[in-house]
Amino acid sequence: MHEVKVKAVTMDEAGEFQVLLTDMEERNILPIHIGPFEAQAIVMALQNKMPPRPMSHDLLKSLCSSLNGTLEKVVITDIREDTFYAEIYLNYNEQTYVVDSRPSDAIALALRCNSSIFMGLKLIEFTYDYDDIIKEDPPDEDVH
Repeated sequence: MHEVKVKAVTMDEAGEFQVLLTDMEERNILPIHIGPFEAQAIVMALQNKMPPRPMSHDLLKSLCSSLNGTLEKVVITDIREDTFYAEIYLNYNEQTYVVDSRPSDAIALALRCNSSIFMGLKLIEFTYDYDDIIKEDPPDEDVH
């Protein structure tokens, strides 16, 4: 597993949102296409903005905290038929529970909980060279 961080939420050439995950050394980028609502949730977390009423990810964070649970980490685990998969690792009552998740939801929750995000080793073949992606994506086109 490699630890990654959210570099940005951008739009691709087709006008679809994507979250760009980069390794900690910023050598490689893994782009994951996400929906507009998920993009908004991730950007709000990156900007430390709180909505007037809790969104789904805020609710999950509050629920976890209320039960004295913690979000240990999230892992982007796999890609099958152009769909990425993720797992959320929750600690509760001295046990770890692994919950299946969409990557966008896992990332939005991890950002709210200040938890680590990891990428499975098998996903390295789906990454791009950092400089190639950043050169193609000027900063003024970033959503965040």
